[in-house]
Amino acid sequence: MKALILVGGFGTRLRPLTLSVPKPLVDFANKPMILHQIEALKDVGVTEVVLAINYRPEVMLNFLKDFEDQLAIKITCSQETEPLGTAGPLALARDKLVDGTGEPFFVLNSDVISEYPFSQLIQFHKSHGGEATIMVTKVDEPSKYGVVVMEEGTGKVERFVEKPKIFVGNKINAGIYLLNPSVLDRIELKPTSIEKEIFPKIASDQKLYAMVLPGFWMDIGQPRDYITGLRLYLDSLRKNSPSKLAKGVHIVGNVLVHESAVIGEGCLIGPDVAVGPGCVVEPGVRLSRCSVMKGVRIKKHACVTSSIIGWHSTVGQWARIENMTILGEDVHVGDEVYSNGGVVLPHKEIKSSILKPEIVM
Repeated sequence: MKALILVGGFGTRLRPLTLSVPKPLVDFANKPMILHQIEALKDVGVTEVVLAINYRPEVMLNFLKDFEDQLAIKITCSQETEPLGTAGPLALARDKLVDGTGEPFFVLNSDVISEYPFSQLIQFHKSHGGEATIMVTKVDEPSKYGVVVMEEGTGKVERFVEKPKIFVGNKINAGIYLLNPSVLDRIELKPTSIEKEIFPKIASDQKLYAMVLPGFWMDIGQPRDYITGLRLYLDSLRKNSPSKLAKGVHIVGNVLVHESAVIGEGCLIGPDVAVGPGCVVEPGVRLSRCSVMKGVRIKKHACVTSSIIGWHSTVGQWARIENMTILGEDVHVGDEVYSNGGVVLPHKEIKSSILKPEIVM
């Protein structure tokens, strides 16, 4: 089987992290976002993953070469010269996706994190005999999204309602699809939306089905949702593979600590924290609801909450970092500095406090 991952463009919503690497390579729970997807695809027998990309493909490919060997899976790029929306890239990658076997292929949005129940998706797709299956997820506030209206029993999709004013349902497109090769015959090589143009046509032909995604789902393409996604992901680890989570007197709730990270005496870490490879957390530090990426040093008695600390940054002694502060790569925060929602570009030194949310160039 094959899979196409829609990588797209610049990842502006996750800047300043995406100023250093393309968005799918930003770490999430101690490994690049896209690797979570590629590993899950490999587990259900996918042999080739095509990345649909219009920005810095060489960076992606160089990086993923290592994983290609580790996972024994072929990873190639399909590069757009102009943005083609969410359906155009399928037409562009047609020759890579169709191999004459008639097997369906996966399409994924690269920002989506979940438990990726791909084997159930394959079973469901084969059982209904339609042309395409989309995964849907239940949300509390459907009015913010495009809602999928479907038959409860069969999963057949009746129609789509964009940002409904009155309640028509609470299931939205989760950005995970399994499509028969015949779907490609419906797509022209031009900027096209799969959600707004292609799926409604398949639904009107009675050939589109939806499966409700079990477990959690999050689009982690922006910082607040990234932190929420980390909480949901760690919750899911607690249920499915608790041995991967950190244990100890200094741990509260669900915490992921890389084996090469060093945690000092008297720290309190958690809940909902990921500490990456090579990090040094000095004595007396407090971390909660945050992501601390590779090579970071958090100095004595600092406190970090609801924030993302980019690669190789330093947080000074007694510093306080909170309220969705995001430090880009190689940012150095001085001792006793306070950041209230500062967004700091890479390679900066912060010597004075950031008292209200602002971008620090």
